[in-house]
Amino acid sequence: MPHHQSCKKRLRQAEKATAVNRSVRSAIRTSLKLIRTATSKDLALKEMPNLFSMLDKAAAKNRAGFNANRAANYKAKVAQVVNGFVKV
Repeated sequence: MPHHQSCKKRLRQAEKATAVNRSVRSAIRTSLKLIRTATSKDLALKEMPNLFSMLDKAAAKNRAGFNANRAANYKAKVAQVVNGFVKV
């Protein structure tokens, strides 16, 4: 357990960030799974804006390890899957 006040505060901040990052990552993975397991292209296309929005928000705030390039790569891969409708 930390003894310094600044260390205690940093511990609280880290716990809060971990909880937020876990939530964001879980929501992105759930949306990605909905797209990958979609039975038709229309269902996948309905979920795409939701996923893209979550990725952009995560990248803007640097949440869950997403920066602008990683979010762009995710979006490109998802677009390939949906446009070609190839199961991955």
